Amino acid sequence: MGAVYVVLAIAGVVVLGVVIYVVGIYNQLVSLRVNIDKSWANIDVLQKQRYDEIPKLVTVCEAYLQYERDTLERITRARTSFLSATTPQGVAQADGQLAGALKTLFAVAENYPELKANQNFMQLQQRITALENQIADRREFYNDSVTVFNTRIQQIPDALIANLLGYRQREMYQVSAEERRSPDINFSMPK
Repeated sequence: MGAVYVVLAIAGVVVLGVVIYVVGIYNQLVSLRVNIDKSWANIDVLQKQRYDEIPKLVTVCEAYLQYERDTLERITRARTSFLSATTPQGVAQADGQLAGALKTLFAVAENYPELKANQNFMQLQQRITALENQIADRREFYNDSVTVFNTRIQQIPDALIANLLGYRQREMYQVSAEERRSPDINFSMPK
């Protein structure tokens, strides 16, 4: 009779150990998923701040860049694309369009001394550049979080629990082809 209690006690300890192990894996996977969502939200907040600065920048530049209407329209279209994007890939594509348009704008601004000297333009340029740097840092953190999550949900035993929970690989934030290209800059001066 005593041997039965020992076997039951050992079985109970083993079952309890397995349950604790599974709960630990579950909690770690949930933590990783929440971390990805948080890091994406952080990117979103900074991008929203940057996109809120765009109309101000366009307004300041319109008076000076009468002959650069295409550049200002590209910025406005990129902002509209961002506001309608719903996936990391869509946001990255809109972001790439905006980054290219902003690079062009800032390069073209070099031809307009009055614009370069405008205090509002300088402040907006500095603010947007600072936001760009913060966004780049957050993108890196997001991609690191996604990499850890995607790796964990493919490894045994985490994959078994991830499959039960319906966890799927997350999409990385990838730089678009637009953002990789050098901006097209037209240095034609007004006559």
